[in-house]
Amino acid sequence: MAVNAKKNTHLLLSAQQSRDLDAAAIKSGVSGNSLMETAGHAVADVITDYIGTPLEAGGTVIILCGPGNNGGDGFVVARHLDEWGYPVSLRCSVLPSKLKGDAKTAASKWRGAVEPMSSSGFEDAAVIVDCLFGTGINKPIEGELADIINAANRSEAFILAVDMPSGLCTDTGRPLGVCIEAGATVTFNFKKPGHAIVPGRYLCGGNSNIHTVDIGVPDKILSTVTSSESENLPTLWGSDFPFSGPQTHKYGRGHMLVLGGKEPTLGASRLASLAGLRVGAGLVTLAAPSETYPVQASALMDIMVRRFDSAFGFIGIVNDPRIKAVLVGPGAGRGEKTVELVKQVGGKNKALVLDADALASLVGRSDIITELKSPEVVLTPHEGEFSKLFPDLPYSEDRVAAVRAAAKRTNTVVVLKGVSTIVACPDGRACIATNAPSWLSVGGTGDVLSGLICGLITQGMPSFEAASAGVWLHGEAGLVAGRGLIASDLLDVIPRVLP
Repeated sequence: MAVNAKKNTHLLLSAQQSRDLDAAAIKSGVSGNSLMETAGHAVADVITDYIGTPLEAGGTVIILCGPGNNGGDGFVVARHLDEWGYPVSLRCSVLPSKLKGDAKTAASKWRGAVEPMSSSGFEDAAVIVDCLFGTGINKPIEGELADIINAANRSEAFILAVDMPSGLCTDTGRPLGVCIEAGATVTFNFKKPGHAIVPGRYLCGGNSNIHTVDIGVPDKILSTVTSSESENLPTLWGSDFPFSGPQTHKYGRGHMLVLGGKEPTLGASRLASLAGLRVGAGLVTLAAPSETYPVQASALMDIMVRRFDSAFGFIGIVNDPRIKAVLVGPGAGRGEKTVELVKQVGGKNKALVLDADALASLVGRSDIITELKSPEVVLTPHEGEFSKLFPDLPYSEDRVAAVRAAAKRTNTVVVLKGVSTIVACPDGRACIATNAPSWLSVGGTGDVLSGLICGLITQGMPSFEAASAGVWLHGEAGLVAGRGLIASDLLDVIPRVLP
């Protein structure tokens, strides 16, 4: 199996971009038939990795072929598996004589029977191979094919989808209706957004079961591929990550300021402050109101704690020219005082990260965010906060489009936290996280994330890249910490996942 070794493996291509890439390869002199042959052979290889030898497989390989090129791939898969000794049942939704182009050529090379589409025998199948529609579908599957998909999903057979589970929207990761629930997916050249966004990622089999293979597109074409949408991987932001050199000193690594919290959420600002320090900020100051200053000062050894008694006093701390970035939100308290602090900090030449209480205080007042003068602003809402800040943006229909729209509207980098955390910036770039474990959903982990992002911006990392890196590090730390983690566990793990 030829696995992609491109530097731009983080790119996610839309259905149209994928078609354009194939067209560019064919225009360069690679035949469509060659691409299909290579794709089918790669899929067959992956299938054997899952089911073992013909004796080990313990059942029939049922291949469901549709009317287009995805179906053509299925004929190639069937031919190779048959040659390797596997019992194959090939079923096609149309007569082979009705196929066109490369799919028709692939069908002509198949010497076995072509059975009508049905769900018979699913109970005896070792694997069901979904070659019905791939990335080419844009409407719900109905009628007999819908019944067959439902029967496949109910069966105990292992299901492998080719390119994209049939019924899943390539670009949004949302089922269009009835949808194949695959245990694994093989896709070509690059992943698509639907492979990364939940629920699409789960319907494709999950991260470790989504295989991206090269199918013979020339390197000179692959190297020119661009996309505004990416999977959140170090190849996306690694070149901007701040690495300390031998002459680096603490002031060169930047000074980060966190607005201290109020009872009962004092720990939130402490978590954020320590995360900023762990990710590499040279200095971190927590500014605490007088009533909580003694608690914060006694609880923190590695963080500097400064007292303030009013908005004027906090801005006095912000005015320190060494401070590069300010985090407002974790445990800050909701209300007009927090809004006023955001407005005043936003008038300074400091990068600004807004989280938690800061965002809650700005609900219905997104114009304030748009008017901030900070050179870089990052918002880190979870889904509930996002829906209140941007009630007209239906993120449940197309999460990436909604976050992009919010970023453009507010001229900020927006991080929509969730099982598929999305980062978007005003120029249209967006990335999707695929590495966050479910056990990160515990109080305080969001404060750690905002601290990571602010700490990276403090070191000079551009805000989109810093937010993306912070989200990835957060997910990796969660994986290493394991089930049962609490937010403070992440702080000790962060050094182990730094690139």
